[in-house]
Amino acid sequence: MGKRAAESNQEEADALKSGERPRKEQDGDIMEFEDEYEDEYETEDEVMEVGGDGQVEKEDEGDQQDAMQVDQRTFIPGRHQLAAGESLAPDPSTYEMLHTLTTTWPCLSFDIVPDDLGHDRKTYPATVYAVAGTQAQAGRERENELLVMKLTGLARTSRADDESSDTDDEDVEETDPIMETKSLPLSCTTNRIRAHQVPRTDSSLPPVTFTAAMMENGQVLLHDVTQHLKSFDVPGTTISPSQNRPISTLRMHQSTEGYAVDWSPLVPEGKLLTGDNDGRIFVTTHTEGGNWATDARPFSGHEGSVEEIQWSPSEGTVFASAGSDGTVKVWDLRSKSHRPALNVPVSTTDVNVMSWSRQTTHLLATGAEDGAWAVWDLRQWKPTPNRNPTGTDPGRSAVASFRFHREQITSIEWHPQEDSIVAVAAGDNTLSLWDLAVELDDEESRETGGVPDVPPQLLFLHYAETIKECHWHPQMPGCVMVTGGAGFG
Repeated sequence: MGKRAAESNQEEADALKSGERPRKEQDGDIMEFEDEYEDEYETEDEVMEVGGDGQVEKEDEGDQQDAMQVDQRTFIPGRHQLAAGESLAPDPSTYEMLHTLTTTWPCLSFDIVPDDLGHDRKTYPATVYAVAGTQAQAGRERENELLVMKLTGLARTSRADDESSDTDDEDVEETDPIMETKSLPLSCTTNRIRAHQVPRTDSSLPPVTFTAAMMENGQVLLHDVTQHLKSFDVPGTTISPSQNRPISTLRMHQSTEGYAVDWSPLVPEGKLLTGDNDGRIFVTTHTEGGNWATDARPFSGHEGSVEEIQWSPSEGTVFASAGSDGTVKVWDLRSKSHRPALNVPVSTTDVNVMSWSRQTTHLLATGAEDGAWAVWDLRQWKPTPNRNPTGTDPGRSAVASFRFHREQITSIEWHPQEDSIVAVAAGDNTLSLWDLAVELDDEESRETGGVPDVPPQLLFLHYAETIKECHWHPQMPGCVMVTGGAGFG
């Protein structure tokens, strides 16, 4: 999944790659969400027309209906086309919560930061903490930022016919959603960013939060954003200029950029994998003295770029990588050869993204450049014999595969609690949610509401411009956050 050069003369819909500046909502560190359902006029007095008899005249219902013609049919991007003058609008009755927001520059990547507000949260308004890296317009690279964000006032979507609200929800005062940010200056585009939280040793102190940003110039910047997150909730917290600078700048990739970065979930102190467009994978470890040590000898084996890296959720020395050579490779840090233990072709095109299930640890999901995504059972993968170095094995077939999306898959992620649910983002401007537990031989499951060419496993389809990345919130069941050309959603 190569990144195309940004051009300043493209439309705002392509801002994610062109870098064209979106409309700035508000100066300062606090930005308000765009409300798609906000009334065009906000007045306290209603204007009414009165007839000669002193009675209020009712607007002709026929004229009103003609003026508000809405096509209620399901629209699927890539399969249906909008007619001249038509536009898409979400159906609020299908969302539990829906908000959009924009930042000064679009973001290619973001990550959700865990918080202390509790797990399995289902109350509103909701709060989310996150980090993101920007892509500024060509020639204005010095305006790039690492954004530390707090999103508050995320209210439940209003429904006129909703009678299922709890009394507690009805008593909650409606507030306007707000995004607060702390900005750390960067000198170039962030290709990908991931956050890691070190378990706290003192309950009176906030957990230490690191970010690793894979930069366009090949550097990997490590920041400590603990103080920035604390400043949202503790009045009077100060952030010194030194705390805005990286705690370490890793240069082992030299000038070769990359997109692959992942923190180990099994090493609390911090262990990082990064992969670049030359097919090299480096391991960096946070040492006891507080330094960051990188193994100078890379893991190599991809015949092209490393597009994605994922640590095993259950084995501390094992990780997987996906590449532009169409393969997924599984590695072990204990290997002296620094060569893959498993080498499996999964696509005839680039494998852009990958996700390792944390609930069912033998399942791996991949998304490719041709729009296909698949789920693989690692128990079926065996070490590649020396006589078959390509790894080709007719027995290695996907557990499930789908070609619903018409453009490249840009992000894929397993649900953190439900082992059969997957979120998939694609270049056709859609985010799709899938339930692999749906059985094809179930008569009821084959019913797709009269919409043709829709797999029964497809649960939900959301439209957003140029979606680049999606993440489930680990503490809010069913909540997905995305970034794209139109900002965050």
